[in-house]
Amino acid sequence: MRKLIYYIALSIDGYIAGPDDEVEFFSGSEEYLTWMVDDYGDALPAAYRDELGRADVAPSRFDTVVMGRRTYDIALRAGVTSPYSHLRQVVFSRTLDAPDPAVTIAAGEASATVRSLKAEDSGLDIYLAGGGRLAGQLLDEIDELVIKRYPVVAGAGIPAFGPVFAPTAFSLDGVRSFDGGNLVEWYSRTPDRA
Repeated sequence: MRKLIYYIALSIDGYIAGPDDEVEFFSGSEEYLTWMVDDYGDALPAAYRDELGRADVAPSRFDTVVMGRRTYDIALRAGVTSPYSHLRQVVFSRTLDAPDPAVTIAAGEASATVRSLKAEDSGLDIYLAGGGRLAGQLLDEIDELVIKRYPVVAGAGIPAFGPVFAPTAFSLDGVRSFDGGNLVEWYSRTPDRA
């Protein structure tokens, strides 16, 4: 069965972006950026893959990306209607009309849609790109967390799981540190307490 993986950037105090979607305060060393491109290049938007000469590199980790309307709006404001053109793209929104045939707009229950994607007979894993409110709605469906922790306190912003209180156990599978203070933490859902 395919897994839903929440692969996110996170400040020390648990924010995935600032109050107005700011992310420029997230920075990393050359070592860290090389790791992101080499190990999680599928999760890079197509424009960055093009800039890095990776446009022709076939996805090896993810073949589908799911995101909320607010996350997708960031691309739309930049004039990009298909931000992850190398992946199947699903945007959860009850009000948006599909601006691009490569993007599926899912107006129904997010959990049911994700369960259907996870149950497909073949394919790679599913990348949950955000945002925090969608992650909170999909918490019961998230199989793994890959948290890119940045050595910065945001103070306010968009929390990783939106306004939800739902204690959910995950097991720490590994941690890697990088020059400059970035950490990557891998977690998997704890089966007996899921």
